[in-house]
Amino acid sequence: MDRVMDERAFGTLLKYLAKIPAITGTIGHGANDDGLWWIKFEIDINHELAWSAIQELAHVLNYLSVNERLPTTFYPVSPPPYLNGGPEFLSWVIENTDPDMKPGTVQKWLEGRLPNPVDSVEEWRSN
Repeated sequence: MDRVMDERAFGTLLKYLAKIPAITGTIGHGANDDGLWWIKFEIDINHELAWSAIQELAHVLNYLSVNERLPTTFYPVSPPPYLNGGPEFLSWVIENTDPDMKPGTVQKWLEGRLPNPVDSVEEWRSN
């Protein structure tokens, strides 16, 4: 079965992630023929809410609860440190591990658990 994803499948998740304080720059994405996909972005680690955003994303995407884990992973990736420098050069990746988990479904899970509205700095501060 061909599971190649249409670009539209990523639309809501990409727009949602772009609203999170501290996420900056271009958000890359792709998928393979097996329906597994990835999203890669940067987080400005000097932003006052950077570590809150990282913690919230890691909680929902990696370990929502013992009995309710999503088939996703969120983690940092790095170019060779000797070429670039410190942690400001990290990129952050979200991957799915089940072809039935679509980007739009991940967006809905995040929307239901992250500060609302997601682009409100005050909501992030009060969490």
